[in-house]
Amino acid sequence: MKNTWPPSVREPAYAPDAPRQTVSLTINSDLFARAKSLGINASRIAEEALARELERLRRVEIEAEVRGEISAINDYERKHGSFSTRLRRYRGVKLEGED
Repeated sequence: MKNTWPPSVREPAYAPDAPRQTVSLTINSDLFARAKSLGINASRIAEEALARELERLRRVEIEAEVRGEISAINDYERKHGSFSTRLRRYRGVKLEGED
């Protein structure tokens, strides 16, 4: 399934105000018992961890997309030259190293 992220990276990766849902998780029993004995809210911790992981995965996808776009730009410039260089030449501006 393809991720359907919000259209803007400024928006959270999920709706923080969405209603809570009861789910079933399988967790190491000793870990859960020790956490519970210390008053740790396992639901809150799980939710925070899931939110961090979701944001991490979104960042990884965005970084991969940006790397691909930069690579395409670099390939284009190797083949055709940069737009700014072509514009300067068109306007008759000498570039460093040109006679």
